[in-house]
Amino acid sequence: MSSTSDSRILVNPAGLRAAPLNPPVSKSDAQRALVLGHLTGAWPLPSVQAEPDEDLPADVRVLRRGVEALRQRWEPQGTVRDVDCADGGAPFRILVTQAAVTPGAHVRFTGTPRLGERPHGPLFTSVRAALGTAGLTLTEGTPWPVELKAPRDTSAVAPVFRVPGAQSSQYASSLLLGCAALFLRERRAWSVEIEGALTSAGYLELTVTWLKRFGFDIQESSSRYTVAGYTAPPSVPSLPGDWSSLGYLLLISWKAGGTVERADTGSAHPDDAIVRLIEQVGLRAVPAGGQHTLKVEGRLSGGLRASGKECPDLLPTLAALACVLPAPSTLTDVEILRVKESDRLEGIRTLVAAYGGTTKLQGESLEIHPPSSPPARFEMDSRGDHRLAMTAATLCVLSGTPLLLTGPECVEKSFPGFWRQLSRTGALISREP
Repeated sequence: MSSTSDSRILVNPAGLRAAPLNPPVSKSDAQRALVLGHLTGAWPLPSVQAEPDEDLPADVRVLRRGVEALRQRWEPQGTVRDVDCADGGAPFRILVTQAAVTPGAHVRFTGTPRLGERPHGPLFTSVRAALGTAGLTLTEGTPWPVELKAPRDTSAVAPVFRVPGAQSSQYASSLLLGCAALFLRERRAWSVEIEGALTSAGYLELTVTWLKRFGFDIQESSSRYTVAGYTAPPSVPSLPGDWSSLGYLLLISWKAGGTVERADTGSAHPDDAIVRLIEQVGLRAVPAGGQHTLKVEGRLSGGLRASGKECPDLLPTLAALACVLPAPSTLTDVEILRVKESDRLEGIRTLVAAYGGTTKLQGESLEIHPPSSPPARFEMDSRGDHRLAMTAATLCVLSGTPLLLTGPECVEKSFPGFWRQLSRTGALISREP
């Protein structure tokens, strides 16, 4: 997949200076909190409202628009709402289940061609199997639109969704949020049963954490999650900074000698693993004054190892770090990267090659060998993928090597202010013809 934009920027990391860097609100946390705020009456969600729209990740704006559509009246019967999910995989999957459990909802979903190519079948199958006998219909275009008509009464169906865990934990998260909606309406327990091993289990645990924060009683076993009760919490939980974005900022701030803010190490987000993973290569994140402010210290040594089962969104960031380490690194369980906003596995390999390094793919393991002699400048096409764009910029800073990047605008998806934050370190960012 090539970039959706022909625009290019030149990033020159010469003359870096220390500066406090700030991530956006966590899109993974915000998406879950928005749905739960809608279900429990905490709408609009205060901590999302407090964020300037231009700083909200595009995926959060997409999900908020979808929830607002679902909150409208569904009379007269036959009313259709159009919801454009753009390139948002998580918003689309979450909204599909929320539409399916909204009595009488009739929603027509659209999105980008790439979103249509990504796998959604297990979620569709699960929703149909659970609610089809109550009158739900879900029809798929090629790939768009996806049209869903929800039943008005689900009280007669068995209260369980069954879904495979192999491809994505987003299916289970979406269904568990649907269980919360059904529990509040029917006052009976609803469950998600996961078949087989679960990929990216940390994101389902993040969903469970947010359900509990909003007052839901969640009963867990090895493969079954049940929404069994609800008690309104004394206050609406606030949102943390985004740990996926903090991964870039921590490495950039280390090179520039600065700090990062809004870095809550008590977060349930899987990508806070970055704090532990960088310790493998001689770096350490330490408190630096203000609450949730960190500074990274240390000198690089050795190579690193990380798994896509634990933190798939961190793997591109860690690949950038691997390019400047003195020894090879290994990323495992990498196949999941192929079904992201782009084929991120190939994107990582392209980035390493552009920087002069080499990769070796054996099954689900990717070895990254840093170059013996880095280039004077390297070029990268973002492929329309926000994480590849920010990963390339992180490598640029870590290495001190200028970067020519095609398609920089895609960072809007998760970190609209990324280029503004990078410029605070003194990195020079200019438009190229």
